[in-house]
Amino acid sequence: MSTRGNLVDSPPPNRHAQRNGGSKRTSRRLLAAGVAALVTLWAHASLADNPIIQTKYTADPAPLVYEDTVYLYTSHDEDNAVGFTMYNWMLYTSSDLVNWTDHGMIGGVKDPYKTFKWSDGVNAWAPQVIARNGKFYLYAPFPKGGHMVIGVAVADQPTGPFVDALGQPLIDNPNSSNDIDPTVFVTDDGQGYLYWGHQPSVFYVKLNQDMISYSGSIVQVTRPQTYEEGPWFFQRNGQYYLAFASTCCPEGIGYARSSSATGPWTFAGSIMDGNAKSSGNHPGIIDFKDGSYVFGFDYAVQLEREGSKLGERRSVCVEKFEYGADGSIPKLPFWSDTGAPQLGTLNPYVKTEAETIAWAWDVKTETCSEGGMDVTDIQNGDYIKVKGVDFGTGAQSLDVRAASAGNGGKIEVHLDTQTGKLVGTCAVAGTGGAQTWATTSCAIDGTASVHDLFLVFTGGSGSLFNFNWWMFHGSSGDGMPAGGAAGMGGSPATAGAAGAGIAGGTGRGGAGGGGISGVSGVSGSPAAGAHSDGGRTGLGGNAPMVAGAGAAGASAGAHGGAPGAEAGGQPGGAPSGQLGGAPGTGGSATGAAGLPNQTTVEHPGGCGCSVPRADAGRSTSLGGLASLLGLHIARLRWRRARKRSQA
Repeated sequence: MSTRGNLVDSPPPNRHAQRNGGSKRTSRRLLAAGVAALVTLWAHASLADNPIIQTKYTADPAPLVYEDTVYLYTSHDEDNAVGFTMYNWMLYTSSDLVNWTDHGMIGGVKDPYKTFKWSDGVNAWAPQVIARNGKFYLYAPFPKGGHMVIGVAVADQPTGPFVDALGQPLIDNPNSSNDIDPTVFVTDDGQGYLYWGHQPSVFYVKLNQDMISYSGSIVQVTRPQTYEEGPWFFQRNGQYYLAFASTCCPEGIGYARSSSATGPWTFAGSIMDGNAKSSGNHPGIIDFKDGSYVFGFDYAVQLEREGSKLGERRSVCVEKFEYGADGSIPKLPFWSDTGAPQLGTLNPYVKTEAETIAWAWDVKTETCSEGGMDVTDIQNGDYIKVKGVDFGTGAQSLDVRAASAGNGGKIEVHLDTQTGKLVGTCAVAGTGGAQTWATTSCAIDGTASVHDLFLVFTGGSGSLFNFNWWMFHGSSGDGMPAGGAAGMGGSPATAGAAGAGIAGGTGRGGAGGGGISGVSGVSGSPAAGAHSDGGRTGLGGNAPMVAGAGAAGASAGAHGGAPGAEAGGQPGGAPSGQLGGAPGTGGSATGAAGLPNQTTVEHPGGCGCSVPRADAGRSTSLGGLASLLGLHIARLRWRRARKRSQA
């Protein structure tokens, strides 16, 4: 994490001078550069995959590999942060390292989401989570009584809810201000270690088997060369590594090695030199599937959005690397725009949460009344990119779940760029409330093979609608990609709702066997009214998706009612019931072999929405692009004026 100087929500006094551009926001480069530059920058933003989260400002990445999925825990900078304004910890998951599903907040220090009731209520700094004994342990630093402590919370599943394990700090030294940035690892011999510290102090303790207590005393080790803070401790091939934020300021990433988990530590080099694009850094390093990856953060989203650095509003990034034959870590360039390569592809024929995103612009996420999260703050010209979607022989229709307190809008379905081939348009009508959900279907044509999917939102001024999930349909399974592409999404447990399933892991297969459409849900049945989305068997049905065969089933989760609100789909991809049917029923069936020009979908408690069939032959002309760019510029100006008036 970036170096801090004090424990209040204000800029640190010395180590990190804030390079603010004043209270008045600098005009975006998009507006200043004209139409030509707008095209260039817009294309850059839409094709980039680093930083990996754009709907919130995130920092201090702590990736956990668990059951073929990366669980990425982060700290969270508030949108208006100048200094370190941080109140909670977030979670994102991915099975392909490019499409990340937002699971929202998993803990915090501020009411009403205060995991540690005895905390001072500010400065939720860098966390880490580890799995052991069938449980998940969150270690996090924050102030108590004006000095930093480290607390520990525990959960039955990686999405939480995390509950304070002790009712008091695990690490508490009133005479120290350096008890920050905990990192935890269980070595090959079964011994757990907790390292932490801000230079010049580097500490560790040996954790007991219960992971919420330790044996012996706190040990201070000799500070490795260039060490600042943000340690990341791990073991690999019999060697021990301590990576860290290095050489303030700006901070890069350095690392040290040892033949012992307790040191002494020998400086091994720089993984990444500091760069003005980020004053701080905080590494998280994992091995996952085919390679090794390092996570950190920069200011790229803030700079793109604001035109200059206005405060500590950071964004998590990732890069792939290869260890040397001797276990050394190479020096990498500063965070690239491209990030890590995609692992596999994404299966569009299982329900995918709208907050499963490779890149998005100017949208936010929020807690959804149906469970999990939804995408909100959607305005004309905003979009979501989902990378590497395998449509197989092609989709015929698309279901979207949306809610609108106003007049709604449209979701244009484009391939490869946000102005690429238009393959369908879903009209979203007003539903009478921002959390009053309805499912709308529209025809799709021309999607065969693998493409980046762009869902482009159009409509009038202001907020158009909220977006919960989407799912494509083929014909009798013909559109399903062979072997099972990577399924994404799934709704996490929310506070107080026990055990919502985590769906959508990586579908394997191809040459060598069948693939599974979703990883197992992590806990038991949810509370009534919660959003199961697959429960114990994972999103996409109760049976695995076998290579070459049709997908099994729609979600068994409840949508707007008690669990069991929709029937499972039949093998071959033809759904037996429309989403949102009455509890325990299949709802109204939709034909699997194509849609007529008008499709009416009935929703209990709502209206039947007539959706015009999209003209599959429509294309975007240069004149249309110019109009779209003009609308985009106008929207940016209006939005900037609105945010100023609210400042």
